[in-house]
Amino acid sequence: MGNTVGKVESGLAVVVIVVSILGIVGAVVAFVGSGKLYDQVGKGGLSIERDPAAGPPPGSAAARAEAEAEIRQLVEAKSARREARGEPPLDVDAEVAALTQPQGQDEALRDEVRQLVIARNERRVRRGEEPLDVEAEVDRQLRDIGA
Repeated sequence: MGNTVGKVESGLAVVVIVVSILGIVGAVVAFVGSGKLYDQVGKGGLSIERDPAAGPPPGSAAARAEAEAEIRQLVEAKSARREARGEPPLDVDAEVAALTQPQGQDEALRDEVRQLVIARNERRVRRGEEPLDVEAEVDRQLRDIGA
């Protein structure tokens, strides 16, 4: 009987060793094969971080048209929900016009940008460069950021 127990224990030891080796090999293969898979996590059509070249440049006419089309879709959906509840529908064109019209400029932001331009001009003058037209540069920077 002692001989049988020894054979079972040695057989069990062989099985444990073989399963462990197969597990390690499988883990290595899975790790090596998953490298490209992990690089793709979070990428795709629905991800937040898309390729900047995929869409129109910010502030361009195409970007504004795309934004207006998306706003129109949202307003139309809101109007449809109102109608489904028995409420009067929205005037979609008026809502879209109200949402897409430029807002008044924030004077505090304009003053802050003006201070930055004045500081930049002081550095330019110290380097011997021509100073920028302050108001034109403020307008350009506000236009670039969409304000």
